[in-house]
Amino acid sequence: MEGQWYDADAGPLVRPYAMTGGRTRPGPHGVRFDLIALVVVDPGGTDPAAESLLGPEHRALLGLCRSETQSVAELAADADLPVGVVRVLLGDLLEAGHVKVSRPVPPARLPDERILREVIEGLRAL
Repeated sequence: MEGQWYDADAGPLVRPYAMTGGRTRPGPHGVRFDLIALVVVDPGGTDPAAESLLGPEHRALLGLCRSETQSVAELAADADLPVGVVRVLLGDLLEAGHVKVSRPVPPARLPDERILREVIEGLRAL
């Protein structure tokens, strides 16, 4: 029948702001999660009773992190959630002690252009 929606065609049934309780920033401390920050389940923070009180999205993220360490971007893609929502949910999990987040190593600083020119001139002189 034309004009009828089926579940897959209707899109998400729960709006992102409902998953985060209307919050747009993770936790009271305003933690910032880079897209390449690595998230792993904290083995000392896994209490099945506490996990049972979490929402389905929180539990889905924990399940994804249990199989292997994942970046924030990978979690968003695998959970099929917007990155902003994943950041807020990860903030909740971090505050509760369920996950650990390792910050990405800052990219190496490139040498000064002047030094590179001197090296090139030195090589040409050989």
